[in-house]
Amino acid sequence: MSQFHYQDGELHAESVKLADIAASVGTPFYCYSTAKLTQNYQNFSDALGGLNARLYYSLKANSNQAVIKTLAGLGAGADVVSVGEMYRALKAGISAGDIVFAGVGKTRDEMAEALKAGIYQFNVESVGELRALNEVAVSLGKRAPVALRINPDVDAKTHAKISTGKSENKFGIDIDHAPEIYAEAARLPGIDVRGLACHIGSQLIDIAPFRHAFQKLADLVKALRGRGLAVERVDLGGGVGITYREEQTISFADYTTAVAETVGNLGLKLEAEPGRAIVGNAGVLVARVINVKEGVSRNFVIVDAAMNDLIRPTLYEAYHQILPLRQPADEAAVTRVDVVGPICETGDQFAEQRPLPPLATGDLIAFGEAGAYGAVMSSTYNTRPLVPEVMVKGDRFEVVRPRQTYDAIIGQDILPSWL
Repeated sequence: MSQFHYQDGELHAESVKLADIAASVGTPFYCYSTAKLTQNYQNFSDALGGLNARLYYSLKANSNQAVIKTLAGLGAGADVVSVGEMYRALKAGISAGDIVFAGVGKTRDEMAEALKAGIYQFNVESVGELRALNEVAVSLGKRAPVALRINPDVDAKTHAKISTGKSENKFGIDIDHAPEIYAEAARLPGIDVRGLACHIGSQLIDIAPFRHAFQKLADLVKALRGRGLAVERVDLGGGVGITYREEQTISFADYTTAVAETVGNLGLKLEAEPGRAIVGNAGVLVARVINVKEGVSRNFVIVDAAMNDLIRPTLYEAYHQILPLRQPADEAAVTRVDVVGPICETGDQFAEQRPLPPLATGDLIAFGEAGAYGAVMSSTYNTRPLVPEVMVKGDRFEVVRPRQTYDAIIGQDILPSWL
């Protein structure tokens, strides 16, 4: 968290004290660093600079307009998995011709909207989807630019809930059936099949599964071309992991080497869809301690953030750093505590038996590496308002999503006429 650092004993985001933001907007809140977003994007883009490659930021990681707009200004395209995300990308200034539409369950209405917008590419995941897209395109007098998403049956060796490239996963077209389906796509009047796509999972920290999958793609490209079928582009998906704890993850340089040595010499236009690798460590969630409860067998630090704000620890057993906003003394005693939220669920916890310096009621803490799959997966469970999102640039900060009001939540309900 290089852009989140202690200065004069206080945790800062770039040159702004997080405690000052807390005093202004209340807690909990998300905070994103413009400098870290920029650094991550530029480092990834620069690493791929020797290849004919383009980055399409994966909006599902964090779809705040300020984040998308920042990355659009750096040259990013967008990887979307719904028409709603397509609209977000367009509103943030990404042109339709720079949008890739992925996802296993596109509806015909979504297909039509994306075709009318003129997106760059559909990543098609099944024969049924291919044929439906063809019918929709023909009805509109258009041809849909398509890459077939291939399931290479490669174990990404990541969490089971974010593994997407094994044969038992719901995603993609089985690689053994790909040549026949690609040939069918080439014959369909509403389809302009351009290439292949692949995404084997999220939060990969080992380069070997990437290399294995990319080599399978390279072999498939050669086989398709051997049958006289044109293949001009390959979408490599996302999945590069970040460091949440102390794990050694993949460098952008190592990733680029794997790409270059597998698909890099085939004359292809390459696409990559990073999300977490760009925004994950560019954000934190700040919360305040409500109470420290001494239990019979363990102690609990109860904070005002909850699993509805950051669900990753509950959903994925995920680890996030926990940092006091006031820097603890070097000699401060460390005790093991459970850090939990106020929701009426045992699963509403951020850390179990985490060694932390002393915390007291009113203290502020930050959950690190919360920029990806944090706010974007939040909910209003227990009628808890969505929390503010704040962006920092240098010594300035601004709210980029205000705290939701109770009236806004309750106002979505409509009473039936008999009440």
